[in-house]
Amino acid sequence: MKKLFLSIVIATLFFTIVSSAWAAGTKRPPVEYGYPDVSVWTTERDSNGLLKNPLLKLANVMFKEAGIEWRSTAYPAKRLFKHLKEGVTPFSMLVRAPSLQECCLFSEKPVTSTELRVYRRPGTPQISSQEDLAGKKVITIRGYSYGGLGRFIRDEKNSVAIQEATNHMAAFQLFERNRGDYIIDYTGPAEEVLAKNPVGSIAHDVLTRLDVFLVLSKEYPNASNLLKKLENIVARLDVSDILKRR
Repeated sequence: MKKLFLSIVIATLFFTIVSSAWAAGTKRPPVEYGYPDVSVWTTERDSNGLLKNPLLKLANVMFKEAGIEWRSTAYPAKRLFKHLKEGVTPFSMLVRAPSLQECCLFSEKPVTSTELRVYRRPGTPQISSQEDLAGKKVITIRGYSYGGLGRFIRDEKNSVAIQEATNHMAAFQLFERNRGDYIIDYTGPAEEVLAKNPVGSIAHDVLTRLDVFLVLSKEYPNASNLLKKLENIVARLDVSDILKRR
């Protein structure tokens, strides 16, 4: 009994000491910013071969002002969402995905946005909704799910003839060879490709505007307070200027 009593006393003291240390502001491990390993922003890669994510520049400024240590990791989209749901990865910047509503908090306002576009020849019918793509020849890019649009064009009942390109450059090369009438691509990567390799006459229609929000796991300690702090910091920043920095 004495040994049991002594063990309980020691455990209680240990818990009290640890709790007090945390309360006193003992440094937590760096916050992990997880982001998709397929970029909707750029085709450029860093020295490690990873696609550059301009939002890392925003994260660096934001966390520095907040006095928070952080690190970043690129994940396949499914694994990133799994980690966010489990609280393994506490932070990201993403669209307001319904599947994350239960596990995560989103900032009230988006921090930036991009567009999902449909590129076409000037004489080709305009696309104003996904339904307009039914029965059409469409070039997609490997690695992108395209959300609800992807589900629509892959549904056999919509009779969309899909030609999948290995990357953004290949998509526009297929387009030049008349392997498709439309290309589905994001603004940043498409503009980079066209700037380096212009494709004759080409037009585009904006299919979807994608707003990007701060995302924080509810499992993170004082999550709502931290998110509010980060929101206030971002509101004071010139986000467009930060994202353009080299």
